[in-house]
Amino acid sequence: MSGSEIITTDDNFKQEVLEADLPVLVDFWAPWCAPCHMVAPAVEEIAAEYKGRLKVCKLNVDEGRGTASGYGIMSIPTLAVFKGGELVDKVVGALPKPDLEEVVKKHI
Repeated sequence: MSGSEIITTDDNFKQEVLEADLPVLVDFWAPWCAPCHMVAPAVEEIAAEYKGRLKVCKLNVDEGRGTASGYGIMSIPTLAVFKGGELVDKVVGALPKPDLEEVVKKHI
C-alpha cells in the first residue's frame, strides 16, 4: 500500500465510507487473492492521483465479512464506489487502470 488508502473494517466502515464527504472507492480484497494483488498498484495510483477528490479504502473480506456480505460481495477483487453513503457503482475483477479510472470519473 502506498499510504493513500485507508484500511477499513466492519467497525469503521460506516465512519470511513458511508459518512465520507468525498466519493469513496472501496477495494474488497484478500491477501490470498492473486487478482487482488494484480489490481492493487492501479488502486494505489488512483488513490494518490485523485487525493482530495476521492477517498480510497481497502477492506479485507476475511476480516470484514459482515460488511462484505452486506453488500453482496461474492467475488474478489470487487471495487465499489460509494457516494453520499450509497453504493453507486461496482465492478468485479482485476481491471486495468484506465478502465477503473472510467468507473471512478463518473462519480467525482
